[in-house]
Amino acid sequence: MPDLLALARRVLEQASADEEVEVYVSHGRETSIKVFEAEIEELTAAESAGVGVRVISAGRQGFSYVGALDPAAAAEALAEARDNARFATVDEHAGLASPDGVEPPVLDLWREDLVSFPTDDKLALALELERRVRTGDSRIRQVVSSDYMDGFGEMAIATTRGVEVSSRQTGCYLFVHAVAGDGDDTQTGFGYSVGRAPVDLDLEAAARDAVDRATRLLGAKKPRSAKLTAVLDRRVTAALLGILAGTLSGEEVVKGRSLFAGRIGEKVGVSELTLADDPTNPLAYGASQYDAEGLACRRNSLISGGELTSFLYDTHAASLAGTSSTGSAVRGGFRTTPGVGAQALSLEPGSHDQSEIITQVGQGLLVQSISGVHSGVNRVSGDFSVGAEGLMIRGGELAEPVREVTIASTIQRMLQHVVAIGSDVEWLPDIATGVTLAVDEIAMSGA
Repeated sequence: MPDLLALARRVLEQASADEEVEVYVSHGRETSIKVFEAEIEELTAAESAGVGVRVISAGRQGFSYVGALDPAAAAEALAEARDNARFATVDEHAGLASPDGVEPPVLDLWREDLVSFPTDDKLALALELERRVRTGDSRIRQVVSSDYMDGFGEMAIATTRGVEVSSRQTGCYLFVHAVAGDGDDTQTGFGYSVGRAPVDLDLEAAARDAVDRATRLLGAKKPRSAKLTAVLDRRVTAALLGILAGTLSGEEVVKGRSLFAGRIGEKVGVSELTLADDPTNPLAYGASQYDAEGLACRRNSLISGGELTSFLYDTHAASLAGTSSTGSAVRGGFRTTPGVGAQALSLEPGSHDQSEIITQVGQGLLVQSISGVHSGVNRVSGDFSVGAEGLMIRGGELAEPVREVTIASTIQRMLQHVVAIGSDVEWLPDIATGVTLAVDEIAMSGA
């Protein structure tokens, strides 16, 4: 492959004095393998490479891209972006990121052994995962899918503002979906393992997780309605943090689409609650040296000791708000322009694991999974009402499984009613990490 940064510079040399130009070049490859009943159900290997060009002239922004790492094609993308800018609406806040002096984190996110890992060995991992789940418990009736996924990506950004950066990273994960049965009753469970290279993946942990989550819900019934303490499983907490990510976007705040608008400095959660977006943590799946505009990534504290301290901004949102970028620009590759987004949200962990928190809670509900998040959560009002399933907690121990449950509160109230934060951090292939979270005063609607 050609030098990505050299290609970006070559396109940038064609910029005119009266325009700002950003050149984003990327190259990546992904593999996805799905097996079913010891046979390959799906195998996809996709490679992508291209150049995206943004031009800003007289307050108008134009964008174009080409799916090739060819200097002539990239020059055509520059010409088309210029043409598109001529017809764009004037935006006084349109502009490119300027270097802000923040040093990029020193991160080693590239694993050559993933790039050279044979496809047959990837398939073997997916097959072995399926086998372990099938033999993990006599009540496992089916493995819906056993998946191996990986990818690597390289990118470079050069702009007329003086940004010149490049980075690369690898990642992979295993995922398995199991179905357990007992008589006419069936339940499902999922298992994961993530890493930078296949050697990091834990087959046994992923298999055992899927088996346990499926089998322990067998016999689940609809419980009586109650107000109780909900112990959110790590993956449920990750989903909740994903919702919070949208409410903490500076652009959403400026546009009045966040429940946190105008609340900087307020106590929005309990004193034990500290939330940060930290892509400088190499353990996070979303770790990165640079954001999608070429600024150095940094740890952004959003809630500290329960106090709302900051929002996330890219250059455009920061201009709207009259502040500076937090290095929080994200994009979906060379085909898109940047926007605001979290990359590695995490709560500061506590000192107890899930079993210890369950013992402390005494009476309540362990929420193993939720559904209807997109329709059941309002990011402006904070209303929270989702479907759930899990196990009741009685006498500090897990008791009967329950399903067809709705749990409801508001995000504002939930943050103020956190009673425990777990030490059991789980790294997931998403923008948020998982950790057990106990919240009281949750309304559970059942029978």
